Amino acid sequence: MTSQHKKSGLTALTVAAVGIVYGDIGTSPLYTMKEVFSEKHGLVLNTPNLLGVVSLIVWGLILIVSLKYVTLILRADNREEGGIMALMALALSSVGKASRWYFPVTVIGLFGAALFYGDSVITPAISVLSAIEGLEVATPVLKPYVVPLTVAILVGLYALQSRGTAGIGSWFGPIMLVWFFTLAAMGIVNIVQAPEVLVALNPWHAIIFLNDNRLIAFIALGAVVLAFTGAEALYADMGHFGAKPIRLAWFSIVFPALALNYLGQGGLLLSNPGAVSNPFFHQLGAWSTYPLVILSTVATVIASQATISGTFSMTRQAIALGFLPRMKIVHTSAMQIGQIYIPIVNWLQLTAVLIAVTGFGSSSNLAAAYGIAVTATMLVTTILTFFVLRYRWKYNLALTMLGTGFFLVIDLAFFSANTLKILHGGWFPLLLGLFLFTIMLTWKQGRRLVFENLNKHAIPLKDFLRSLFKTPPMRVPGTAIFLHGDIDGVPHALLHNLAHNKVLHERVVFLTVRMVEVPWMPVSERVQIEELGNQCYQIIIQYGFKDEPHVPQALELCKQYGLEFEMLATSFFIARQTILSSPGTGMARWREHLFIGMSRIARGAADYYQIPPNRVIELGTQVEI
Repeated sequence: MTSQHKKSGLTALTVAAVGIVYGDIGTSPLYTMKEVFSEKHGLVLNTPNLLGVVSLIVWGLILIVSLKYVTLILRADNREEGGIMALMALALSSVGKASRWYFPVTVIGLFGAALFYGDSVITPAISVLSAIEGLEVATPVLKPYVVPLTVAILVGLYALQSRGTAGIGSWFGPIMLVWFFTLAAMGIVNIVQAPEVLVALNPWHAIIFLNDNRLIAFIALGAVVLAFTGAEALYADMGHFGAKPIRLAWFSIVFPALALNYLGQGGLLLSNPGAVSNPFFHQLGAWSTYPLVILSTVATVIASQATISGTFSMTRQAIALGFLPRMKIVHTSAMQIGQIYIPIVNWLQLTAVLIAVTGFGSSSNLAAAYGIAVTATMLVTTILTFFVLRYRWKYNLALTMLGTGFFLVIDLAFFSANTLKILHGGWFPLLLGLFLFTIMLTWKQGRRLVFENLNKHAIPLKDFLRSLFKTPPMRVPGTAIFLHGDIDGVPHALLHNLAHNKVLHERVVFLTVRMVEVPWMPVSERVQIEELGNQCYQIIIQYGFKDEPHVPQALELCKQYGLEFEMLATSFFIARQTILSSPGTGMARWREHLFIGMSRIARGAADYYQIPPNRVIELGTQVEI
């Protein structure tokens, strides 16, 4: 590939990253300054405070986004994949299953992932609502229509998810380029009118602000952090674009536009303090309100779409890693494997978003609910990064503690400030996060209990086969594939088949599908085959948590090992487990019943692994936990 082609490819990826990665953080100027100087925070709007807040925001973008995420976190890739699930998997593989840190890291990572779901509910709600609230600036007469319009837009957005975004996704980048150009242009206009705001580039103003205001400044940090929401998306979307385009987009487009706009809003408030009610929509005067409402609505819809797609992607990863039950996953594009739609997640998330919009009623009320989930996720990311630096990269302990400790102090400061807002709305994402955390931990522990029960009663496979072929049963034509878990035991389906049918196929395959803690498994490492004698084989198929499981395709790889499968002559035997709760063991009774309920509605193994349904024979088995 020529250097010119490489350059054009990098440019295209950079533009695409602007559209997908930076929608959330790019729409933060809509509400951040308004919330910082909201009357409920008690922060007086004067020149020292204004310069201090703007300085905090600009230097927060430098330290938290540029230094922590763009420079450090993007390096902690899991085979070029990012996101809280990928980072947790990387940290877990770094410490090892035998480590005393394995379970704590799992719990911390799951909590961070659960809070991501809470964040993904607030983001569409506050983004679209804050954009539509621009109508109030144009005329107070339109205020009663803000919430209904927001609800209508969000319902339409979620209703379109089943069709995918492949058709319109190519427009996201160019539209967001226009958005960031507009942010920068508005900022420059107001900086020219009040150039004294540029002194806020000196971090000393932030330090003076924190020192002079103490408690009030601490409370204000809970709103300042709204400028950094969406920073996690830089890392989560690394697998789609790569680190280089994300870095290039940030330093060349997004950061300059955001910094200029926040400085510009600061300049506006220096010259016109009355604009504090909604600084964003006052930046260019009354003539610009309606165009800005239209542009910001489109930008927030794009930001919401990126959040929804991220939720689908993380749900699929959680399913593959064994933290959620198998669900129906629909591929909305034949060209792009990452374009997926998960119906139950889509409608549950829409329900939660609509509850947030109608329950809180305004972006100001939602802002109280927003920061707690974001800062907690940032905190979890820093902690998980410590384990990667220490155990994967083998950094010196003191250096690792110094590097992550610096960011940990910043994260703790913002998180602590947001804990003050728990009673004023912060409880909402925490409640959502706690619910999802309970679901994921219960499912993981429930599957472990099932595994332990099966393992306890398992008959060693090789010993069983040796005993079986001393007086072999009748063999019939064809191939039988018995799916069984990652245990050295005879599949229940085989025992049932022998007990009831008294026959064995001429070729028998014991198939184990193993999900590993990496995003992608190379095709060359996908299949492992062990010959057990008497035309019996053990096949292990390995997938990463971002791979698309497809057993028939994987079986085609067995040709290179001398095994060929004709689907019309192959039967898949699967044991469908019925989970029973037994008193006195395992989890609490209510958690056992929760796990049993999830097991009943979980997608079947044959469907999930894309095995032809007319080749599947299911046999029931009961398992106590």
